[in-house]
Amino acid sequence: MKAIIMAGGEGSRLRPLTCGIPKPMVPVLNRPIMTSIIELLRKHNFTDIGVTLQYMPEAISSYYGNGSDYSINLKYFIEETPLGTAGSVKNAEKFLDQTFLVISGDALTDFNLTEAMAFHKSKGALATLVLTKVTCPLEYGVVITGAGGHINQFLEKPSWGEVFSDTVNTGIYILEPEVLDYVPSGQKFDFSKDLFPLLLNAGKPLFGVVLDGYWCDIGDLRQYLQAHYDFLSGAVGLTLPEKEIKPGVFVGRDAHIDDTAVINGPVLLGDGTVIGKGVTIDRYTVIGKGCMIQDGASIKRSVLWNNVFIAPGVNLRGAVLGSGAQVQSGSSVYEGAVIGSNTIIKERCVINPDIKLWPHKTVETGTVVRESMVWGSRAPRHVFGLEGVSGIVNVEITPEFASRIAAAFAGALGTAPLVCISSDVYPPSKMIRDALNCGLQSAGAQVYQLPEGITPMHRFGVRRLKCDGGMHVRISPRQAGAVNIVFTNDRGGHISRSLERKVENLLTREDFKRAGFAQITESRLAPEIPESYVQFLLQNIDINSIRAMGLTIAAIFDPDCSGKFLKPLCRELNITLERLSLEGPVKWPLNWSQYREMTGKVAAAVTERGLSMGMIMDSGADHLVLIDNRGRTVQDNLLVSLTALLVLHYKGEAVVVPVTAPRSVDLLADKFGARVVRTKTAVQDFYEKLVYQDSLSEPKHTSQISQALLHFDALATVIKLAEYLSINKTDLAGLIDEIPVFFMEDKKAGVPWATKGTVIRSLIEDIGSQENLELLDGVKVYHPNGWALVLPDPEEPVCRVFSEGTTMEIAESLADFYIDKINQIVGPVNKTG
Repeated sequence: MKAIIMAGGEGSRLRPLTCGIPKPMVPVLNRPIMTSIIELLRKHNFTDIGVTLQYMPEAISSYYGNGSDYSINLKYFIEETPLGTAGSVKNAEKFLDQTFLVISGDALTDFNLTEAMAFHKSKGALATLVLTKVTCPLEYGVVITGAGGHINQFLEKPSWGEVFSDTVNTGIYILEPEVLDYVPSGQKFDFSKDLFPLLLNAGKPLFGVVLDGYWCDIGDLRQYLQAHYDFLSGAVGLTLPEKEIKPGVFVGRDAHIDDTAVINGPVLLGDGTVIGKGVTIDRYTVIGKGCMIQDGASIKRSVLWNNVFIAPGVNLRGAVLGSGAQVQSGSSVYEGAVIGSNTIIKERCVINPDIKLWPHKTVETGTVVRESMVWGSRAPRHVFGLEGVSGIVNVEITPEFASRIAAAFAGALGTAPLVCISSDVYPPSKMIRDALNCGLQSAGAQVYQLPEGITPMHRFGVRRLKCDGGMHVRISPRQAGAVNIVFTNDRGGHISRSLERKVENLLTREDFKRAGFAQITESRLAPEIPESYVQFLLQNIDINSIRAMGLTIAAIFDPDCSGKFLKPLCRELNITLERLSLEGPVKWPLNWSQYREMTGKVAAAVTERGLSMGMIMDSGADHLVLIDNRGRTVQDNLLVSLTALLVLHYKGEAVVVPVTAPRSVDLLADKFGARVVRTKTAVQDFYEKLVYQDSLSEPKHTSQISQALLHFDALATVIKLAEYLSINKTDLAGLIDEIPVFFMEDKKAGVPWATKGTVIRSLIEDIGSQENLELLDGVKVYHPNGWALVLPDPEEPVCRVFSEGTTMEIAESLADFYIDKINQIVGPVNKTG
């Protein structure tokens, strides 16, 4: 039988381990990853094997030769340019003249491939995907199958709101030769992104088979270590050729172990390794060929490649050391640290956790290494959340981290991008902004720096200055002592998930570029932007009508930040702001929960003084609460409905709302002969749909309202609302009365990260019928008297349940019903896990 091993991977996320070798040659248990794949294929009678190569092909072809050492026939197919997964296999089309198996050369698995082949033949499939179940499907392609294994849906690297299953694509495929007819020659073409969706849409027999067994996609350094731990613990159904001298202790040929050494299995010691007096080697340690571990050294849960030298008194804890590395006397290397090949760590050094040292570096005597060499210090893989990048100042968001992520952002945007930076008025924000400036300049970006201001001003500045992107630092409205770094695209909206992942990847492997001396430019100031922003808000507004109306508003706002823009706007429009004083010792800035607690105070002021309305606005002008002239609070879903109503009154042909918006929006749209566009709850998706709808409307109506501004600029919302009330000689209460009454509930259930995919898949399976099911974001189920939406939270180990009913009792009962279902699913999972 024939098979194809895809071995063209560069392995950038495994750097510095892959600085000098391709990913399939990275050793796992002292042999290249690809060797385990070859042995698995031979075990299941695949003897004619093609290998697709692209990155450092000679390293693989020279090692394996024609395959005779493994009792197989190997043939190599080299890509001159990257062709994608399917394109690389197409490159071997002449070789593939019968049913064949495709497998990655850089994954570790013990799957029963014979079982998969039998399944493929029994189904008469054109293509069969080998699937497995994982606890966290975010980094994989999710696959949903129906009866008999028919594939119904694909989703590549979903967000939590898109996780509909915990069954994922392993990258192992069984294909008929005619599948390659659908792959264009000489073009980049992927199996998961291009070919399989094409076959699915064409109605071809596409199947998935879920196999039991072990599978690990060794995509990053954490998974690399985990693969070793799993193999040594017996989780992988593959054998080790080394001799087991006592339970769990496997030793290669010609190894020498001093009688005083303490070795606690499971452990693997390679050929020719020398273990000195008093050495302690603890569980889950792998030591490569020809290593020398001198007297008194202590090694725990670490992986050492070949010919590593460990001097007396060295401590290694959960580290990875490349071939030829040296650690001199008295030095310590801690958890997650990766030492590149031929790097020398001299005496009495400390390598802090998660540090990465590229190959051929030298750490001088007595050094405490707190950041990686030469590429900067460590960074977590997933750094983006709901509000860009957030964290406690000088703990999670340090100037050093800010500089690195700015350099990564510049690298992700391309060569010499034009980037706009800004911050609010507070010193912690300005400190981080200045660090961003340094990082951007170091990567060769051209920088515009705006005066201190609010988020909407920043969005405007990015557009006005025609920048490629922007970064705005603000005090977090959600977490005390924290800041947000908001990343924006060239339209001032939040950057896409794909760009977020690109930034995270650059940050993780610390591979962002550094500009040369001549490419470093001085940042430019743009002092005109605040005034230009204010004038922009006043454009296309009926100023005279607003002035004549003479609105009076009771308001709570940050006088030093959003107030710098709100007060001059109101003076220009003859709007009287009655700023309410705060009780007790109040120190600005406040977080949004503190603002929301003041709605009663504002409502009382409005009704007692007979004012036009009340308003609460946060420091960044990102969040808004309105109080109508009867004292009713307008926030959350009611504010969304009010915004939709304003759009409809201004002749909007479509209103854009998140999937959580109430059905009152649909009723209003029907009344005005418009349509509703619902989006995912993620800020990126919502903003992009708003901007797109605005672009469709601009040519048709000169009086068209900008939906993006209404939802992402509290100042613009207040001004546009004031205009409508003034022109139509009405009040806010009258406008609110136009909105149909709705009843909504919002609850959450604790769900471990590892079981979120299982919860969503189980809900879909339980519901069964697809007629009342919507999978735009999470799982939304329609009932006769309402609906419920189950949405995994991207930042917390919970699933949120949103519901709406014809009465409050129905809304609450729907939410409780799905909370109970979630708890029932999570309970058994936790017990077995």
